[in-house]
Amino acid sequence: MEKFSKISDRAAKRKGGKKALDELMPETKKAAALKRIKDDRWLAMMTKCVFQAGFVWRVVENKWLGFEEAFHQFHPKRVAMMHDEELEGLLKNEAIIRNWKKILSTRHNAQFVCDLAEEHGSASKFFADWPVDDQVGLLEVLKKRGQRLSGSSGQFLLRFMGKDGFMLSPDVVKALIAQGVVDKAPTGKGAMKKVQEAFNAWADESGKPMSHISRILALSVD
Repeated sequence: MEKFSKISDRAAKRKGGKKALDELMPETKKAAALKRIKDDRWLAMMTKCVFQAGFVWRVVENKWLGFEEAFHQFHPKRVAMMHDEELEGLLKNEAIIRNWKKILSTRHNAQFVCDLAEEHGSASKFFADWPVDDQVGLLEVLKKRGQRLSGSSGQFLLRFMGKDGFMLSPDVVKALIAQGVVDKAPTGKGAMKKVQEAFNAWADESGKPMSHISRILALSVD
């Protein structure tokens, strides 16, 4: 596994210099800013990530006002109380994408958000306080306690909300394979542990956020 400085230098050379590379870095929020996010926005983004999976993102975005109205502005307690007949009625609502399993997942994830608020004071506090050096553990929570929030959907949720973390895009996986961290796309617990250890080592070396390390890795490969 190379020193991260070499990986960063290679990415900078490919993108036209360090300044150009820096401009491509994603923004992340500090814990205090994450804690100010209302829990309804976490549920909203969970829902958006679920509906975007395997679908054209632009279509979801164009219908988003319809989603906000259909799901009561994503107020977690209100959505968690939506009965089956109310959810079934959404199958006739042309303002949203009428996928029954994904509609059902929104109610499940609303209860998940409510449970986090009950346990931690707010869902935002839970996400803000989770240690950055254990993103794999957080993704496991999303997989087990949320619905349809495993894999890239969970990673997109954290990235879009500003929680620092890595993305296992095809280019990032390619870079990890080149660095000898894994030999194929990581899926099992052992492989994901190796990924987390590699990111932690590079973070300790460089002092960079995980999201920046992830983006630089992606930009370091052809």
